[in-house]
Amino acid sequence: MNHTLPFRPSRRQGGLSLIELMVSITIGMLIVAALLALYLKVTRTNNEMAKANRQIENGRFAIQVLQNDVAHAGFWGRLGYSMAPAPAIPAPTAIPDPCVVAGWDDAYKKNLLAIPVQGFADGSTLVGCSVSNVLASSDVLVVRHANTCTAGTAGCDGGTDTGPHIQVSACQAGSPPPEAAYAIDVKGGAALTLKEKDCATPAPLRKIITNIYYLADSNGQPTLMRVRFVDGAYTVPEPLIEGIEAFRVEYGIDTNGRNGLPISATNPGDGSADTYESCSAAGCSQDRLANMVAVKIHVLARNLEVTPGHKDIKSYQLGGTAIAAAEDSYKRHVFSTTIRLVNPSARREAP
Repeated sequence: MNHTLPFRPSRRQGGLSLIELMVSITIGMLIVAALLALYLKVTRTNNEMAKANRQIENGRFAIQVLQNDVAHAGFWGRLGYSMAPAPAIPAPTAIPDPCVVAGWDDAYKKNLLAIPVQGFADGSTLVGCSVSNVLASSDVLVVRHANTCTAGTAGCDGGTDTGPHIQVSACQAGSPPPEAAYAIDVKGGAALTLKEKDCATPAPLRKIITNIYYLADSNGQPTLMRVRFVDGAYTVPEPLIEGIEAFRVEYGIDTNGRNGLPISATNPGDGSADTYESCSAAGCSQDRLANMVAVKIHVLARNLEVTPGHKDIKSYQLGGTAIAAAEDSYKRHVFSTTIRLVNPSARREAP
């Protein structure tokens, strides 16, 4: 018996035609291209934000480092205040050479105390201070003060330093007779024998700090550099902050007394800056240095890497100095601050 299968119409196999496949591939490529463009844009934006954040961080950090040091300029422990037998710091008779590291006579020590800040338009006169390769866009700033902690105190930076230290006496009239107001000598030196108020306990020692700031190239980047006075000699320059392209300083001078008239023997200054000036390559004059009570600092920070497609056509004003447009692909920003020299200015204020 024959069994015949029922007739079934043939079915065409389902699938994409060539045209449909090409359309699908094209749409897919457009989506991938859009996602890739979005990814690249987000990446570029993130990179630029990272560059800008680092530039801002470097600029602010440079200002902070300078501000923290300059604010202590002229701090000599209790010298210059009522606790010392002879509180007044005498007026300078000459400008101290920052590069003299030994053989300080009494006159040099007095001038060093009276002039805690010095400025130079370049480093041509500071080769003996280990200052070298100063950028043309850089001033040089010298800052002096005593350490804020006393030698031998736990955790005191420079506690083992063998260089010059200052000791201020508090021994008053009586027996024995009052001592000299202060002594400056290398640590362990014969002059450091002054006493506390009881005229028996040795007065504390404070390291004399001298820091010199300027700009130089380091690893292909304009960098804020510092030279420190350690163990009676200047260290090799140390890079602090990269990307600082220009550094200018203006010095606030107290020229008038409280009555608004020029300073004289009978009309002392009031501790306020009446004018701001820049220093030449040879430095400021003795009169200006002796009456310095404030400092304006300007730094121009730039990105460490170029920004493709960007052209910096802006000029920048750093105090009295104009920086012409570089017309390159680096982005830049100016940071400025005014720092009061608390110790010198406070001593000039009338009660």
